[in-house]
Amino acid sequence: SLLGICLILQILTGLFLAMHYTSDTMTAFSSVTHICRDVNYGWIIRYMHANGASMFFICLFMHIGRGLYYGSYTFLETWNIGVILLLATMATAFMGYVLPWGQMSFWGATVITNLLSAIPYIGTNLVEWIWGGFSVDKATLTRFFAFHFILPFI
Repeated sequence: SLLGICLILQILTGLFLAMHYTSDTMTAFSSVTHICRDVNYGWIIRYMHANGASMFFICLFMHIGRGLYYGSYTFLETWNIGVILLLATMATAFMGYVLPWGQMSFWGATVITNLLSAIPYIGTNLVEWIWGGFSVDKATLTRFFAFHFILPFI
């Protein structure tokens, strides 16, 4: 299936990128620059990984559309597992968006994770737990890299 091909592409390109990426706030951006400029074919591997994520979501949305068309939502257990997988995929993609650690990545992580603080009673504690402290920092980047790497294998 197309989703399977996209997933295999993402895993393979991700493994090659992980060989050169460092999840430290001081060197993450430079490691991405190093991948694009100094690693043989690193630029194409990075762009295949980034555009492969978009292709994965296009295939995923077509799959959801097909499920809606054929009424697959009537099988609640299967549909709910699909929704959980969709949310996990979105979380994985968001964490990958943060990894280059540019300005958009930093502020994206700050704003999106801060949305969780709107959850009554546990919101602020949840945000601090995700951040690994009181702000988006090295612990956040390390956690996001670990989860971005591990989640596709689950």
